[in-house]
Amino acid sequence: MEQAIQNIIIVGGGTAGWLTAGILAAEHNADNGKLSPSPKLNITLIESPDVPTIGVGEGTWPSMRTTLKNIGISETDFLMSCDASFKQGSRFINWTHDHQANNSSADHYLHPFSLPIGTNELDLCPYWLPHQEQVSFADAVGQQNQLSQCSLAPKQITTGEYQFQNNYGYHLDAGKFSQLLQKHCTEKLGVRHIRDHVTAIHKNDRGDINHLSTKQSGELQGDFFVDCTGVQSLLLGEQLNVPFVCQKSVLFNDSALAIQVPYPQADSEIASCTHSTAQTNGWIWDIGLPTRRGVGHVYSSSHTDQAQAEQQLIEYLRPTVNIDVDNLDIRKLSIAPGHRKVCWKNNCMAIGMASGFIEPLEASALALVEWSANTLAKQLPSNRQVMDIIAARVNQRFGQHWQQIIEFLKLHYVLSKRSDSDYWHDHRESSTIPDSLQQQIELWRTQTPNKHDIQYTDVLFPAASFQFVLYGMEFQTMIPSHLKPSLQNRAQQLFAENVKRTQGLKQLLPTNRELLAKIAQYGLPKI
Repeated sequence: MEQAIQNIIIVGGGTAGWLTAGILAAEHNADNGKLSPSPKLNITLIESPDVPTIGVGEGTWPSMRTTLKNIGISETDFLMSCDASFKQGSRFINWTHDHQANNSSADHYLHPFSLPIGTNELDLCPYWLPHQEQVSFADAVGQQNQLSQCSLAPKQITTGEYQFQNNYGYHLDAGKFSQLLQKHCTEKLGVRHIRDHVTAIHKNDRGDINHLSTKQSGELQGDFFVDCTGVQSLLLGEQLNVPFVCQKSVLFNDSALAIQVPYPQADSEIASCTHSTAQTNGWIWDIGLPTRRGVGHVYSSSHTDQAQAEQQLIEYLRPTVNIDVDNLDIRKLSIAPGHRKVCWKNNCMAIGMASGFIEPLEASALALVEWSANTLAKQLPSNRQVMDIIAARVNQRFGQHWQQIIEFLKLHYVLSKRSDSDYWHDHRESSTIPDSLQQQIELWRTQTPNKHDIQYTDVLFPAASFQFVLYGMEFQTMIPSHLKPSLQNRAQQLFAENVKRTQGLKQLLPTNRELLAKIAQYGLPKI
């Protein structure tokens, strides 16, 4: 009989390490938010005392609400501890056409978090096509485009924790988030925390990792190891030799400049979506937290240099801040766009940047951490004998998720009509576009994206996400020649309901800043 899997060692902290620890502990060692008297797993997280976390991942998906709730963190505590605000999607500015100073407000669209109205009943997209000249797709099927333009919150102060009027994720301070998770995991969920240097990784005859040697804590024996060591991928990559699959030939961005800037006034509006503004050779993210903005320029070093990228970032900031933008403390980050061939080998799974990273467009990094940690928690094998069967299944889904992420991000660039640099031209070169994406685009010229375009369940980006990007970027699909009159009538009812709901929520909802101020004062109702 193979030995039971009981001792889990997570190597590396940061958001990936602590989220994994919390999700594993909540699944196996807690019941109804309280630590079980006889925990099933011994979970140890070891992290180097002097390796700083990158601390740039400041955007989450709505899935984070479920994660926080499941591991037992109050939403009020989370919002206050992590300098967090509400995020209702991503707004893309100047992606479709070359930027014209006198027409800068015309070219923008939202990829919202709420699915189109009536999704479970009817796919409204084909019924919108005949009306595309009158109303944008996002406005026809949802409220968040208009609400986010007014910086409105997705809920009211009377709405319970993690409940909503419109679906939402968060913008947050990544460093503070890691600290909150660490405190919660160690104090409430029984996770053992060691600050120490791993000096050696030892394998057994089977090729599994057997134990770690550390500088001060001796040897740490484990049945299963989680690699959260970031881009170094010390366990999965270096020790178990899982190859890295570079994706730079598809998505070129390999550099980023990051900065934190104050608001001009204490009561400045807090944006309720991420702003992603296209530049000559990349794009700029702009994330609104209650006390500051996190801004960064992602670019391709093959198409521009750091000095030019820095200058574009400064010019972007100049109109919106009242500080000396020419002497800012800008951090340079390098990105190796790609992922490991598999995320699980032998008795080790990599989570977070140790398994891969592309670029922050659409903020999929933390969502993939959540998927990975939840998958491990739900499918953790009871013993070594069945581990390879589960690993093969997980690796297959890991590969599918990466393919979809890469193709979805690439779609934004392929659809652009910008012609102001080689960067945009090169993105549209057919040699840089995956064959399966080219086939989908060809198909979408004749029919709207639908669930049958996606060959597996549990997808990160549903068909609606492709609809929002395609039609936000003025993609042309043939108008269907035949639509059933009864369904056309139902579609018109749903469109009318959406208009009414949008107007109602505009009157009802507070701004992001107003709601966060009330939460600081009263807290959100527990449910």
